[in-house]
Amino acid sequence: MSKTRTDPDTLEQIWSEYCRTRSPQLRDRLIENYLYLVRYVAGKMAMSVPPSVEIDDLVSAGVVGLIDAIGKYDPGRDTKFETYAVSRIRGAIVDDLRSLDWVPRSVRRKARMIEDAYGQLETELGRAATDEEISHRLNMSVDEFRATVEEIVSAGLLSLDDFVGNPDGERTTRIIDLVCSKDTDSPSTPIEQEEMRQILAEAIMNLPEKERTVVALYYYEDMTLKEIGRTLGVSESRVSQVHTKAMLRLRGRLRAVRDALLSAINEPAGSSLETPASVSDDSITRELVTAH
Repeated sequence: MSKTRTDPDTLEQIWSEYCRTRSPQLRDRLIENYLYLVRYVAGKMAMSVPPSVEIDDLVSAGVVGLIDAIGKYDPGRDTKFETYAVSRIRGAIVDDLRSLDWVPRSVRRKARMIEDAYGQLETELGRAATDEEISHRLNMSVDEFRATVEEIVSAGLLSLDDFVGNPDGERTTRIIDLVCSKDTDSPSTPIEQEEMRQILAEAIMNLPEKERTVVALYYYEDMTLKEIGRTLGVSESRVSQVHTKAMLRLRGRLRAVRDALLSAINEPAGSSLETPASVSDDSITRELVTAH
């Protein structure tokens, strides 16, 4: 696990020979060289799984994805193996977690309830809401609220096969069906993406200091759960709780912004909010979890 990675020239030769012979010995050398990718992805995804899931389980599932990536990778294409492999490794881990049925519907309902509370209350207050204020809005004690946040830690991952709904509660569209091909982007896409980034950046800047620090270290400094804990002098579980609260707060704020915009656009015409609400909600989610 601690071996030095193969130098680029030798690695290129190994890839060339492996693609020609499909030698199991060469495949094993490639697996050893790229195991660091599995540890990296597993460490990042550990932020979003319940305490009952061991990181070794994530690593084991990730190795399956790495082996699959090595077997299917074509060095002749203009794609770095690391980029290709990370996607395969993450997919293998998510598939393994989904097979465990590890996030009950009730947990996702609680997450949505807290997101809505953050969005509504912080719009009214014009500042970040405290735990006490959110607890009061939800008619629960502070301890109950914090216990709920701990429970919601497990709801941080999404599957592209999951369905999104409209305001009437119908769930008829998969997330993957809302992801546009790069070849079909409309001219307005770059403008919309830039506007979303600006709104998200402003929302992040308005987070409480501790939550803003965790978001910055996790997404911008690319630090793992353990590294953030060591830096801040707190436990991994505490970092996970702070991260979850930040995500709930951001999703709530962005949903409130979305609803206000849609209301302004649609009220004069009296048209339905179904389609834009569904797509916009997915856009918010994908923007927040891009680094996962």
